[in-house]
Amino acid sequence: MPEPRVPDPVSVLVVEDDDTIRRAVQLALERYGYRVDVAADGLSGLEAFRAGGYDLLILDVMLPELDGIGLCHRIREESLVPVLMMSARGDALDVVAGLEAGADDYVIKPVDTPVLVARIRALLRRATFQPSQSPPPEAPDHVLVFGDLSVDTLGIEVRLAGRPVPLTPTELRLLLEFAAAPGSVLDRRRLLREVWDYGWEGDTRVVDLCVLRLRKKIGSGRIETVRGFGYKLVRD
Repeated sequence: MPEPRVPDPVSVLVVEDDDTIRRAVQLALERYGYRVDVAADGLSGLEAFRAGGYDLLILDVMLPELDGIGLCHRIREESLVPVLMMSARGDALDVVAGLEAGADDYVIKPVDTPVLVARIRALLRRATFQPSQSPPPEAPDHVLVFGDLSVDTLGIEVRLAGRPVPLTPTELRLLLEFAAAPGSVLDRRRLLREVWDYGWEGDTRVVDLCVLRLRKKIGSGRIETVRGFGYKLVRD
């Protein structure tokens, strides 16, 4: 009888210019069983990303040659791989710029290893999300239609006017959350819990920026802001 195949370790690319932080993050993640490659500047990180088949990227904001924001932009032109940004400052502009560039989440340095690993695991769960094999009995159809927007909740496919819409795993989970309750207002805390898998208080700017990115892809009027409450998917 052949021995069972051991799953391949999750591969992570860490792009960080500070030698001490880069080495500390690499060793910490390797202790948790991740396969970790590193790069010390943005251009080397871009080259490594293109050469490797990484499951997740961790990018520092302040990088030489090509900063983390620019690197994230370049990556998003080619891939929907989960991206976690790291910033040495809690500066709002750094956070907003990273999320607008297409990052899925961010952490502020120095970050405790358990927190970093928890964020990574949450990102990977979104990236490997699998739908149920059959629609629930109360759902007559697994393809939800909202005007020219269709969401296949089993095939995990989104189309706008018949054309596929490329969404990151986080954007897709966010849209599925809205599509499951069209017309209902979903507050930011709920979305942080259900989409980002936060078991603690998170930064609601993550939600706001992801909603902004999603609107650009499916139509600005499709998700409505309800001031003081949250967001809702508009019924047609």
